[in-house]
Amino acid sequence: MKRVRRFHPATLFTAFLFALAGGATLLGGIRLINLGGSLYYLVAGAILLVVAILLLLRQRLAVGLYALMLIGSAAWSVWEVQWDFWQLLPRLDVWFVLGLWLLLPWPRRGLGRDRYYDSARDTGGGFLFVSLLIVAAVGIVGVFHVDHDLPGELPMADVSGPQGDRAARADGDWTDYGSSPYGQRYSPLTQITPDNVGQLQVAWKIETGDKVGPDDPTETTSENTPLKIGDTVYLCTPHSRVIAVDAATGQKRWEFDPKIQSPVGFKHWEHMTCRGVSYHDDAKYASAVIPAPATTAAGIPVAASTAPLPPTATASATCPRRLFLPTADARLIALNADSGQPCADFGDKGTINLRSNVGPFTPGGYYSTSPPAVTKDLVIIGGHVTDNESTNEPSGVIRAYDVHDGHLVWNFDPGNPDATTPIGPDGIYTRNSPNVWSLFSVDENLGIVYLPMGNQTPDQFAGGRTPTSEKFGAGLVALDIATGKVKWNYQFTHHDLWDMDVGGQPTLVDLQTADGVKPAVLASTKQGSVYVLDRRDGTPIVPINEVPRPQGAVTGDHTAPTQPLSDLNFAPPQIREQDMWGTTPFDQLWCRVRFRSLRYEGMFTPPSEQGSLVFPGNFGVFDWGGISVDPTRQLMLINPSYMAFQSKLIPKEKLAKMEVGPAKSETEGVKKAEGIPYGIELSAFLSPLGIPCQAPPWGYVAGVDLRSGKMLWRHKNGTIVDSAPLPIPMPLGVPSLGGMVTTAGGVTFLSGTLDYYVRGYDVRTGRKLWESRLPAGGQATPMTYADSSGRQYLLVTAGGHGSLGTKQGDWVIAYALPKP
Repeated sequence: MKRVRRFHPATLFTAFLFALAGGATLLGGIRLINLGGSLYYLVAGAILLVVAILLLLRQRLAVGLYALMLIGSAAWSVWEVQWDFWQLLPRLDVWFVLGLWLLLPWPRRGLGRDRYYDSARDTGGGFLFVSLLIVAAVGIVGVFHVDHDLPGELPMADVSGPQGDRAARADGDWTDYGSSPYGQRYSPLTQITPDNVGQLQVAWKIETGDKVGPDDPTETTSENTPLKIGDTVYLCTPHSRVIAVDAATGQKRWEFDPKIQSPVGFKHWEHMTCRGVSYHDDAKYASAVIPAPATTAAGIPVAASTAPLPPTATASATCPRRLFLPTADARLIALNADSGQPCADFGDKGTINLRSNVGPFTPGGYYSTSPPAVTKDLVIIGGHVTDNESTNEPSGVIRAYDVHDGHLVWNFDPGNPDATTPIGPDGIYTRNSPNVWSLFSVDENLGIVYLPMGNQTPDQFAGGRTPTSEKFGAGLVALDIATGKVKWNYQFTHHDLWDMDVGGQPTLVDLQTADGVKPAVLASTKQGSVYVLDRRDGTPIVPINEVPRPQGAVTGDHTAPTQPLSDLNFAPPQIREQDMWGTTPFDQLWCRVRFRSLRYEGMFTPPSEQGSLVFPGNFGVFDWGGISVDPTRQLMLINPSYMAFQSKLIPKEKLAKMEVGPAKSETEGVKKAEGIPYGIELSAFLSPLGIPCQAPPWGYVAGVDLRSGKMLWRHKNGTIVDSAPLPIPMPLGVPSLGGMVTTAGGVTFLSGTLDYYVRGYDVRTGRKLWESRLPAGGQATPMTYADSSGRQYLLVTAGGHGSLGTKQGDWVIAYALPKP
C-alpha cells in the first residue's frame, strides 16, 4: 500500500473548476429568475458550488451529489427540448466533461478521512459512472430521434402550357437576371439530371481581378448573377466593372471599367455591390413580319419575336445589342455588348447621371444595386437609399428611359405618384419616398412592370411618414409600362417598423388553380409569406388574412393593429426561452438572460427603448434571392432562412452621451437617424462568442407544389464548417443569402449558404446529389446555360459577403459534365 498526500492537487484544481462554473451559473441564474426565466440555472449553480465546497472538505458526498445533478440536468433537458440532440448538447456538454474529469482517480484522491488511500473506490465513482451513461444515452437517443427534415416527393409531370416569358429566347441562354423578365430562375435545359449531376466538374474558372481592398466598405459583396447571350457570358463586379468572356472557355473578350469615384473614398460607404447587368437586342423586336399571335395557357398573348418596333423607337446602328450597367456612383451606362464600348447615342455619350433630380446625399448613399428592367422600348431603374441615416434622403423614384437614346420617358415617384410626366431639369423628386433596391419583373404582354417596394427611411421609426409613403411601402406596385401610372398595389406590411422590404424579385407564372389557369405574380417576403396575386389586377389567388399583431410603439409612433398573412407562408413559430442556444451552458444562459431582457411578443414586436427581438430578422426568411419556379411542373423551390435580430431605439439625449462611430453595415452598429428623436441600434442576435442565440436549424431547402400550396419536402441545408470557431462540418442547417436556380432536368442548385459550397438537389425529393467546395463565399444566385455545342454549364460567382463574414474573393466558376 502506497502512502499519498491526503489532499491531492488535482482535487484542489477540480474544486476550483466547480466553484468557477458554479459561481457563473448561479449569478446568471439569479438574473434569469429576476426576469421571469427558468429556475434550473440557479439550482445548478448552487449545486456546483456545494460540490466545490465538499471537495475542499474532502467529502465523498461531492461525487454523489454531482452525479445526481447530471441525472437531473438530463431529465430537465429532455423536458425542455425533448430529444433534439443539437439543443441537448449545449445543456449537457460541459457538465458531461466535468463528470468525466471527476470520474478519473486523481481528482478524488484524498476524499474521505482515511489516512492512506490506494484507489478511488467508495468515493461515488460507480454512481457517477452510471449518471454519465445516462447522459450519454440521452445524447445518443437525441442523435437518432429528432429530425427537422420533412421527407416527401414533388410531382414531376409536366402539367402547364407555354409561358409568355420564353418567346424569342433560346433555351441555352440566360438573358435576364432571373433567366427571363418573369424572374422564375428556371432553365428548360435537361442535360444535367439527378442521375449524372454527381459527375459535374470544373469546366473553367476565372478570377476577375476585382478584389476587395482595405479602403472598401465592410459590406462589399459579390452578389452577381451573370448573363449568357449567344456565345458570351457577361458579368459585373462589386466595383461596377463589366467583363465579357467566352461561354465555353471563360477566355476574356473585353472588359469595361467605369472607374467609379467618391469624394471621400469608399470606406465610409454603407455597402458596395453589383447584382448584374441587363440586356437589350434590337433584332428581337425588329421585323416587318407579324406572325399570328400565340397565347399562353392562361390565355395571355405571347409577344412575338418578330413584333415591329413602335414608330417612336429607332434601332441603333452602333449598339444594336447593348448592356445596361448600374454603377456604384449612381450612373446608368449603356455598353455595346460586342465590344464593351459605351453606346454614344445613349444619354451623354453612353451615360445617364442618376444623381439628377434626387437631391443631395452622402457618398454611396444612393445608387442601384440591382440591374434595371428592360423592355422593347424602355430601361427602367430604381435605387438603393441608405437605411436609418436621416429623414432627408434621396427620393425612391423609379425612372424609365428610352432604351435607345436615353431620354426620360416617365418617372414614378412614390411620394407624388400621379406626376409621371418627366420632371423638369431643375425639379427635385419627393425626398425620402419609398424606394425599390431589388429587381423588377415585367410582363410585356400585359404591359405591366412589377415593383417590390421598400420603405421610407428610417426603418424602425415611422412617426413622420407621409400618407403616400404609408400606401406604397413594403408591398407590390404594378405600373403601366408605357406611362408609369399605377395600375394596382398591394401592401404586405402595414406601417413597417421592421425593415420588411419586399426584397425578392417578383416571380410571374401562369398558375393552375381550381378556377382554371390564372396569370399570377408571386412575391416572397422577409416575413416568410409568399403572396400570390393575379398579376392583372392584384386580386389574391391564395387567401391573405389580416392577423392581429403586438401593439405599443414608442412615443411619437404607432403600430398597425393587424398585418397580412398569406396562406402560403413559411413564417417561423414564435421562439421561447428554451429555444435559446449556444455551445455551452454558459453562453446559452447568457442568451436566455438576453432573451428575457428584450421585448418580444412574436413577429412584429414593435421596436422599443429596452430593445426588441426581431424574428424573422432583417435578412428575412426570403431576401433578394427570392424563389425559383418550375412553371411546367408548377413547382416552387425555396431556401428559407431563420435568424433573429435585435433592435433598440436610443433617445437622442442618451445618444449624445455615447461615443458612436460609423455603422459598419446596415445590420451592425448604431445609426444616428437624423430627423427623428431616436438613434437606431441593430445587430444579429448572437452570444458573446458570436454563436447564434437561437437554436438551429437556421436554413433549409424546400419544395412546394404550387397547385396544392403544400410544402412536400424540406431539408436542413449547410454546415457550420466555415463559421464555427472549430472547422467541424456539423450539419445544422445554415442561413443562405442568394437564390436557387431550377432546371427542367430535375436538378436545382444553391450556392448562397454560409459554408463555401455549391450544391445540387433532386427537385423531386430535395436530396443532396452533389456539392463542390468554393474558394470563397457564394452569396449569389447561380445560373445555367448551354454553349453552341449544347453542353450545359452551371455558373457560380464566389466572391463572399463582407457583412456576413464569408471569405471574399473574385472567382467565377463554370461546372459541366465531362465531355464524351
